[in-house]
Order: sequence, then structure tokens, then C-alpha cells
Amino acid sequence: MPRLPSSYINLQKTKMQLGLQVLVKDPRELEKIRAKELDITADRIKMILAAGANVVLTTKGVDDMALKYFVDAGVIACRRVPKEDMRRIAKATGGKMITSLGDMEGNESYDSAQLGTAGYVQEERVGDDEVMVIGDASQRKAVTMLLRGANDMMLDEMDRSIHDSLCIVQRTLESGKVVPGGGAVEAALSIYLEGIATTLGSREQLAIAEFAEALLVIPKVLAVNAAKDATDLVAKLRAYHHTAQTKPNKQHLAGFGLDLVNGVVRNNLEAGVLEPAMSKIKSIQFATEAALTILRIDDVIKLDKEQEEER
Repeated sequence: MPRLPSSYINLQKTKMQLGLQVLVKDPRELEKIRAKELDITADRIKMILAAGANVVLTTKGVDDMALKYFVDAGVIACRRVPKEDMRRIAKATGGKMITSLGDMEGNESYDSAQLGTAGYVQEERVGDDEVMVIGDASQRKAVTMLLRGANDMMLDEMDRSIHDSLCIVQRTLESGKVVPGGGAVEAALSIYLEGIATTLGSREQLAIAEFAEALLVIPKVLAVNAAKDATDLVAKLRAYHHTAQTKPNKQHLAGFGLDLVNGVVRNNLEAGVLEPAMSKIKSIQFATEAALTILRIDDVIKLDKEQEEER
């Protein structure tokens, strides 16, 4: 079973820090310094291998000298791994990312408890590129989606679409409830609030009626964006929801929404056009709060052109 350490450690030949000057009288001492630089990196690699690692990932470099030790031990070493990928791998395999091998006593050591485990690690060819595949992670299930397209613009659009889809799935799982899409919720709320407004005999009737009218903006915009007759579709949609709320035997019509492909009203519950209830509630709340914030503004300070020129 592969055991993976993740690190920010540079596995290239150790060099003395910039600005550090060493006075050497005997040229043979320079060779000892160079040999010690090689031994420092070699000791670090042997320390990692002694802990039981057989796959090593680092964000820094691995030069030919260090690579020799990995090849002799039959260990896979990957260099220049992006930090974001390292974090995901460490989280999935249970490994810990380290920036230094130094311990509290000032020495260098590596604990095998920092290693992560996975079922297999292998190199596969995808198109013209070689990719490293890590499967059967021990801590959690992680999936990598590989997108392939004709150009970068198409790949960016695919990435945005998949990201939006995954966010919708996440919201649905967090909410635990779904509602029909296609403007069904807004039309149903509009009809319901209009009924409440007619029962009031105060100024609140006007506010509730305007709120009900504002909710119809969503289905109207959906129809306009699909190049359909918004007036006709919204009128039919309101008729369906009015029937669903007034007739007990027609409650199944409450799931009807817009079909913007064919330009008709259909049962979106059966068609699978659904939205997370949490997102719908949040969008209505935020829109209401924005409108209330604007209504609370009772004074506007405006500068005349003459004052602006003087400034």
C-alpha cells in the first residue's frame, strides 16, 4: 500500500545561504563543504525513506542527485506539485504537510505518523500528457474530474458549468428540500400574497400587493431570456397556481412551471426541474433586504456642477 508524505521541502542539493562568507585557506576544504552539502540532502531523503514512504510529493524541486536515492529504493518522487493539489492529497490520504524536518530539539527527524496511505499510485497517459493517479484514499473519497476540450476558452466554460452544478448539488444536500423551478415558486407566492392582501383594510394591502407583483419579475425575465412571450406564459402560469390554491382536487398543479425550450407550462416536478429550497429562500430574503435598505434612504446629497468645478 503506497504511503505518501507531502512536503514543501526542497530536495535539491543544499546550498549555503546567500551572503554567508566562509574563509577557506586550503582548497581541499571546499571539497569537504560541497560533500557536506550533498550529505545533508541525502540524510533527509534517507530519513523519509526509513519512515516507510514509497511515494514522495513536494512543491519544490528534486535534482538528479536526490532522484538517484529514490530510484535505488524503488520510490516514486513527484516535484513541482501545486500547493492546492498537495492540500487535497493530504486531506484525502491522511498525511500531513511539512515545511521543515526540524524538531523541538534542533535536530532533523521524520515521524512515520505523518505519512498518508492510499490504495494505489500509478502513472497514466491521458492524451499527450502523463498524469499521476492516486486511488482508494484512506481517509475520504475524493474524485478528480479531467476536462478535455478544443481550446482554453471551451475548457474555462466547462469548468464554470461543472462548478455551478456541484454547488447546486452541495446546496441541495445542505438544504434537504427541493422546490419546483421555472418560476413556479414565485408564481405561487404571488397568488398567495394577493389573496392575503385582499383581506386587509389598511395600507399594508398596497405593500403586500406590490411585493406579490415584484415576485413575477423572475418568471417574466426567464421567458424574455428564452425569447418567448412573457405576458402569455406568466398569465397561464398564474392561472395554474390560482387553480391549485383554490381547488383542493387540483393541488398537483402547484408543481407547474415554465418550459422555456418549448414555450409552454408543464409539471416541473415530473420533468426534474428542481431548485434547492435554501437557495430560493436566501435569494428572496436578500432581495427583500436590498429593497428595504433602499426604502430607508430618506435623504440624498447632490452636488451641483458649479460646486464640482470649484473643487
